[in-house]
Order: sequence, then structure tokens, then C-alpha cells
Amino acid sequence: MNAIVASDKVYVAKSKIPDSGRGVFARVDIKKKDIIEICPLIEIPVNDFANINQSFLVTYFFSFGKAKNKLAIALGFGAIYNHTYTPNATYKKIPRESIMKFIALKHIKKHQEITVNYNNGDPDDKTPLWF
Repeated sequence: MNAIVASDKVYVAKSKIPDSGRGVFARVDIKKKDIIEICPLIEIPVNDFANINQSFLVTYFFSFGKAKNKLAIALGFGAIYNHTYTPNATYKKIPRESIMKFIALKHIKKHQEITVNYNNGDPDDKTPLWF
């Protein structure tokens, strides 16, 4: 397993997005296509799925797998990035390495909030969210 180093590019602060709580912000200027953060994933065992929809944590899970039948939670700041349909970043799940990479879609200025589209990181997917 490769070592994962904490990102020095981001910090968490109060989001300006209504009803979003905290968000992830750029600590430095980030260039388009730069990796913002690499987050370890914790896969949720299938036998723990039964009560997930009743849990407060349901909004922090990411689905993956060919049939999107697996769930994981991203560590680091991975579960704190806020959603928008006009994101400045995306994410790529790499289950075989148990990591998720957050990548800039465009130049992100220092202190700007970093957002992703929760629909599998696809910036063009405008379908309603699952929760």
C-alpha cells in the first residue's frame, strides 16, 4: 500500500452555501487538474446496510461498484466537500486502493470553497440527489 499524505491545500470552515454547515476551502491557489486531496476510504460491510437510511451519516456515504451496490465513507475532508451542480472540483473513487481523489476542474482561488457534484463526481449530471 502506498503512503497517503494529508493535503496542505485545504482547510475546513463555515460554508456560505445555505444550510450546508461546514465546507472545504482552498488554502492556496489550486490549478485546474491538480489533485486537491487523496482520502482513504472505509467500506461499509453489506450486512451493515440495513439501518443506513435511518442514520444521520447517510448524507456522508459514497456509492461505488459497477451496480453502485457498495458504500464507503471518505476520511480526511472527503465527506465534508459540499454539493453543487456547478462544481469547481470532482472526485474519482479508486476502490482497489481504498482511496478517493479530489481533483480541480478549474482554477480555484485561495479561500474559495471547493465543491463537487455528488452524482458520482460528474459535473454534467443534473439528476436529483438520492437523499
